[in-house]
Amino acid sequence: MKKKRSRVKVNKVLILLFFFAFLGAIIKLAYVAISPVVDGTNLDDFVSQRNTEKETLYASRGDIYDINGEILAKNVNSYTLVAYLSESRTTDPKNPEHVVDKEATAKALSEVLDMDYDYALKRLNTKGAYQVEFGVSGRDLSENKKAEIEALDLDGIGFISGSKRYYKQGSAASYIIGYARSNEVGEIVGEMGIESYYNEELKGTDGETMYAKDAYGYQMGDAYYTIEPVSGSNIYLTLDSQIQLILEDVMNTMEEENEFSWVTFTVMDAKTGAIVGSANSPDFNPNTLEGLTSYVNPLVGYTYEPGSTMKIFSWLAAMENGVYDGEEEFMSGSVEVTGYPIYDFNNAGWGMINYDTGFAYSSNVGATYLALKLGSEKLRSFYESLGFGQKTGIELPGEESGVLRMTYDLETATASFGQGITTTPIQTLQALSILTNDGVMLKPYIVDKIVDENGDVTYQGGRNELGKKVSSESINKVYELMYDVVYNGLSTSWQPNNVTLAGKTGTAQIAGDHGYLTGSINYIRSFAGVFPYEDPEYIIYISAKQISGGASSVAKAVRSAVESIANYANITNSESSVDLSKIINLSNYMSSDIETTTEELEKLNLKVIKIGNGSTIINQYPLKNTKVLVGSKVFLLTDSTEFVMPDIIGWSSSEVMSFCNLVGLKFNFTGYGVVKEFNLPVGEILDLTKTLEVTLAV
Repeated sequence: MKKKRSRVKVNKVLILLFFFAFLGAIIKLAYVAISPVVDGTNLDDFVSQRNTEKETLYASRGDIYDINGEILAKNVNSYTLVAYLSESRTTDPKNPEHVVDKEATAKALSEVLDMDYDYALKRLNTKGAYQVEFGVSGRDLSENKKAEIEALDLDGIGFISGSKRYYKQGSAASYIIGYARSNEVGEIVGEMGIESYYNEELKGTDGETMYAKDAYGYQMGDAYYTIEPVSGSNIYLTLDSQIQLILEDVMNTMEEENEFSWVTFTVMDAKTGAIVGSANSPDFNPNTLEGLTSYVNPLVGYTYEPGSTMKIFSWLAAMENGVYDGEEEFMSGSVEVTGYPIYDFNNAGWGMINYDTGFAYSSNVGATYLALKLGSEKLRSFYESLGFGQKTGIELPGEESGVLRMTYDLETATASFGQGITTTPIQTLQALSILTNDGVMLKPYIVDKIVDENGDVTYQGGRNELGKKVSSESINKVYELMYDVVYNGLSTSWQPNNVTLAGKTGTAQIAGDHGYLTGSINYIRSFAGVFPYEDPEYIIYISAKQISGGASSVAKAVRSAVESIANYANITNSESSVDLSKIINLSNYMSSDIETTTEELEKLNLKVIKIGNGSTIINQYPLKNTKVLVGSKVFLLTDSTEFVMPDIIGWSSSEVMSFCNLVGLKFNFTGYGVVKEFNLPVGEILDLTKTLEVTLAV
């Protein structure tokens, strides 16, 4: 009996122990439900730290090239400055990994970054922050600037790697290429020009990856999945860097010798409609945005009264509508239309002249008579058939349409010589294409092709015919008249020395708040032309607002550009009046011995710039078959691993660009003219991670 009672007692004890254990577990579970902290561990944090992580894999932005494959825009490494403030980063007090001396750090950073000291110190004194950045001053830092900061050996200073856009040729074609900048999440976005218009194609498609992370935020095991990013497409423009540099050099000379509100100068391929060069002043540096005061691209966004270049088209309208007789005479000087007098530019005219002569002399009176014969409906219809009053649709943002006003006789009369209507430079270039294509109009374009990351061409630009607008007979006639403007007109200042040019001048009054502005400077001077006259390859259009040098300065710019382009394209006249002994046709010097080649070129009175200490030439500039004048610089790149910085004082900006492009050196220009100062020491080996800072002045 005793045994039995003892067994029952033991079972009761076990039951009680089990009960209290179970009750304890329930209590602990309840405690966990109420409080996430158990045994010193925050379970919420623990769970979140073991959560999955989704990370964006950013696509690489595509590059932009010229027609010959010269890089115009690409991504380069950039850095964001970070200061770590939390003392928890430091595990060894002898090697602190957070900012210890905030005043000294703020002083050092403010000096290197040209940043306000008080602002820097305020950022370093941010309470409760693990780390801080320094706004615009600390972003998009170059390799050189990063190295300069690292050399300070400051505690708690680090960098976040990224990328930014780099424009190799600086301000050249800046309004065409545009610029791109990083947004608030670090994505590079196009904000102007081709960078903006083709932002989707350039930026590519971002990817993503998902993985599990441990308590310290590190990846555990393989990723659950990864979608690889698709790099952006590369865009090849129709721009020819050599022609672009010719225009930039001409623009620099205009800036040195004149004052003006603006100048725009564009060259188009006469047979295809491709824009091969387009320069503007003012322009801007897309690397720094220095000089950017307007977001309007002059080529497509400037609308203004074009002046007498419109006589090309009003004369054609008269021919096409059967009201033109070149031998018919009229009294020049002035004519009255609905009580409003219209004058020739010299007010007095040239007496009785015929309409052919009236074109060569740019007679407003002759244009008025022809317009009144036509009537407003026919003149407007002809202008519209050539694309005036409409966008051309070229691949650039911000294009304007212009305005055609031709309801009344006076409006029709003034429209015949380019007043009272507004056009854009690109519209004029499109309309001029009828002259070089037997009356067929071509749509202008700026993109040659788009190539995806696999090397496949996804878009191919090219000649796009918009229909035959004018008869061959009318084209031939007005083409002859344009030759007479240059060679039998009132001025010989438009005549280039080495090629035959046909064209038409323009002088437009500038509209003000109460009528047109007065004074000798208040005009828009322009010139529209084609060359060579015998078989045109290029169409040019230049316009300049309020230029102090007047028409003669515009003529000088036209002559200089046309002669240089003709030399480069090897389309000079053999019977030219230029001194042929002063023109040298460059050969292909690549793979040649540097010493022998230098000796040969110096005998031709050319200035040889040897780059590197190698013995064999691996690149040259200008390229083969380029015609240069005696005294010109020829750059020869040798098979060397090191390059020495030459003395570039007195060099033009285009010469500096040529040198830098050959060696792969970044550069920035400040000012206009020739080189007056630069930052890299002469005679020392070039550090190609640095940037050549050049000050230009007249």
